[in-house]
Amino acid sequence: MTDPNGAPEKSLQTEHLSAWYGTHCAVQDVSMRFAPGAITALIGPSGCGKSTLLRCLNRMHEIIPGTRVEGEVRLDGQNLYDPGVDPTAMRQRIGMVFQRPNPFPTMSILENVLAGVKLTNQTRNRAKLAEIAEQSSRKAALWNEVKDILNRSGASLSGGQQQRLCIARALAVEPEVLLLDEPASALDPISTMKIEDLMRELKGNYTFIIVTHNMQQAARVSDYTGFMLAEEGQPGLMIEFDTSSKMFTTPKDKRTEDYITGRFG
Repeated sequence: MTDPNGAPEKSLQTEHLSAWYGTHCAVQDVSMRFAPGAITALIGPSGCGKSTLLRCLNRMHEIIPGTRVEGEVRLDGQNLYDPGVDPTAMRQRIGMVFQRPNPFPTMSILENVLAGVKLTNQTRNRAKLAEIAEQSSRKAALWNEVKDILNRSGASLSGGQQQRLCIARALAVEPEVLLLDEPASALDPISTMKIEDLMRELKGNYTFIIVTHNMQQAARVSDYTGFMLAEEGQPGLMIEFDTSSKMFTTPKDKRTEDYITGRFG
């Protein structure tokens, strides 16, 4: 895809992407394009490869011993698995928030937000760091709750606040894409609503890809949805991908309909 000036359109896409754990193929031959500035949900029963696919998008999968990936993941036209690509620098552009909040327990709230910025040596200017911390925390709808307690431990916050702290930490390095692996599954309904509101508010500036088991959540927040499925002992396949409005009202595949209506999974 190119814009009218002929430059590659900002986008993330996979081409024939497959992933293994040892000899077990967990995800097979997934080719899809994630719309820039939109929210894409990945749904499907446990064990179908959703989280594996997500981790492949910023090369987190390869951190696990014995894993491998075939195919391509392209960000703005560049294959992230090319030999010359620095995974650390690439993960600045494609951030990730995990299922359970993981603030660094020995760091303050402020230090947690700025951890990635300092790790990548983006700046050492104190005024600039303070500005980044405030902007990122505001984007994560956290600033008003922590501005007076920035020196407290990040682990002292509630679960919902910790998850938004992790989002603020990811946003601080100015990514293009944010991957969220069931970010609200361990949270109460009010905290879940805050995370969903946050995604809706920030989309357009960021591309979101979210793994969720919550069909209502996927229908509420996402613009596009991909349904994955793995038959017993077989790799996970992308069964159907469409706009969320079509996926949740008129799915093309009977298996998709059966899953989203609760007949299995």
